[in-house]
Amino acid sequence: MFDAKQYQTAMPYPPLGTLYAMAYLREQGYDVQLFDTMFSHSAKEIYSTIDSYQPDVFISYDDGFNYLTKMCLTNMRTACFEMQAYAKSKGCKVITSSSDAADHYTDYLAHGADAIAIGEAEQTILELCQAFQNNLPIELIYGIAYTTATSEIRLSPKRSVIKDLDVLPPPAWDLVDITPYRNMWMKHHGYFSLNFVTTRGCPYKCNWCAKPIYGNRYNSHSPENIVLEIKKWQQQFGFTHVWFADDIFGLKPNWLNEFERCIKKENVSIAYKIQSRADLLLEEDNIRHLANSGCKTVWMGAESGSQKILDAMDKGTKVEQIYEATRLLKKHGIHVALFLQLGYLNETIEDIRLTIKMVEDLLPDDIGISVSYPLPGTVFYEKVKDQLKAKSNWTDSDDLDLMFTNTYKREFYKVLQRYIHKRYRRRIGVRAFKNLKQDFTFQNIRNALALLHVVASEKAARRKLLSIEPVADPKL
Repeated sequence: MFDAKQYQTAMPYPPLGTLYAMAYLREQGYDVQLFDTMFSHSAKEIYSTIDSYQPDVFISYDDGFNYLTKMCLTNMRTACFEMQAYAKSKGCKVITSSSDAADHYTDYLAHGADAIAIGEAEQTILELCQAFQNNLPIELIYGIAYTTATSEIRLSPKRSVIKDLDVLPPPAWDLVDITPYRNMWMKHHGYFSLNFVTTRGCPYKCNWCAKPIYGNRYNSHSPENIVLEIKKWQQQFGFTHVWFADDIFGLKPNWLNEFERCIKKENVSIAYKIQSRADLLLEEDNIRHLANSGCKTVWMGAESGSQKILDAMDKGTKVEQIYEATRLLKKHGIHVALFLQLGYLNETIEDIRLTIKMVEDLLPDDIGISVSYPLPGTVFYEKVKDQLKAKSNWTDSDDLDLMFTNTYKREFYKVLQRYIHKRYRRRIGVRAFKNLKQDFTFQNIRNALALLHVVASEKAARRKLLSIEPVADPKL
C-alpha cells in the first residue's frame, strides 16, 4: 500500500524469500509466525501481532526474489525502522535481512536491530536465533553486521552461499493467507498467479545490477523438486499461472529439457513467465522446451538499442541478439516483453533514438522502462556516488529520479519514459486497428479505440520533453 504504482498494477506475490527462511527455522524446531505486510496500510498494524504472539526474536526478512525489494525504497525503509523499534521496545531481539539493510546496516542498527544478516540468510538467522536463545556472543557468526558492547559497528566475514538448494525445505506456503492474493488477481486479471524460484544468483556482471543477496554464483533446484512443489500447491491454491522469479531462468545445461519432461510426467498444466537475456534465447531447442512446458511470456533484459550503452553497462549482449531472440520467441508463440533502461552514463539522444527504433521494429507484447538507479556494491554506483548527497534512494517504484548528473536534465528522463510508453502504445493501437478486419477481438477493439487518446498524449509528452531540453528531440 506504500507504493501506489504497484497497488494499481494489482499483481501481488507472497514474500517467497521470507517463506524459505521460515521453513528453515521451523525445520530446526522453532515456532514461527508470519506477519505478511503485503496488504498493510501502516507499519503499526504489526503491533497487535507482536503484543499477542510475544516473540523472543523479531525478524524483518525481505523477499530477496522480488526486484522491488532490491530497489531499496525509502518508504519501505521507514516502515521497517518503525516495526523494528516497536519490537525492540517489547523486549525482542531484532534481526533484519534485506538488500537495503545490507547497504545501510549502520542506519538499521541505529533503529533497533541487534544484527543485520547480509547475503543468503537462512543459515545466518538460525545461528543468530541459537545464540540469542543460549545467551551466546554473535561475533563469530558469519555474514552479519552488529554493534559491539563498546558501540562499534563491525562486519563479520562473508558467508558462503548454499550450493545444493534442494537441502532447503520447501517454502512455508501453509503460513500464508492466500485469499487476498487470489482475490486481487481474479478481480483485476481474471486468473491467479503464484511465484516460485528455481535458482539463486546470476553469473553475469552487468555493472549497474545490485546483487547483495545471492551474488554472482548460480545454483539450482532440481526440475523434479520444482515441478512437484508446483503440483502440490496448485491442487491446494488453484493458481493457473506462475511467475518464476529467477534472475535467469533455465541457464544450467539440460535443465529446460528436464523441466519439460517433468511437467509432462506429472501432468502439470501451467502458464508461466520468466526473466532471461537475449544471448540465452538463441537456441531454438531451448525455446521449444520453454513453449512445450507452458512458457507464455519472456521478460528480456534488453536495456538499450544502442550497442555503445550495452557495452558501457558490461551487459555482454549484442543488439542483434535482442532482435534474433525476439524473432525466435514469437515464432514459437511466446510473448516478448522488454526491460529498458534510460539515463545510463553518457547516453545521448542518438542512443535513445536507437532504443525507440528497437522497440518499434520489434513491437514486443509489453515493455518496462526504468531510469538508471545507482545501488551500493555496483561499479556504476562507484562512478556516481559522490553526487548522491541530497538523495540516494527512490521513495517508491514510480520515483524514477535520475540522482546524478548526466547528458540531460533530471526532469527529462522522467518524462521520456512516459513518452516512449505512449509511442509504443500508439504503435500497438495502429496494429490493432489494421488487424480489426482479420482479428475482431476485444483486446484489438480496446487498443484501437484508445488510439486517439494515445496520439494526443504522446504529442503532449513530446512538447514537454522539448520544453525541458530543446536540443534533445526523440522523434525519429
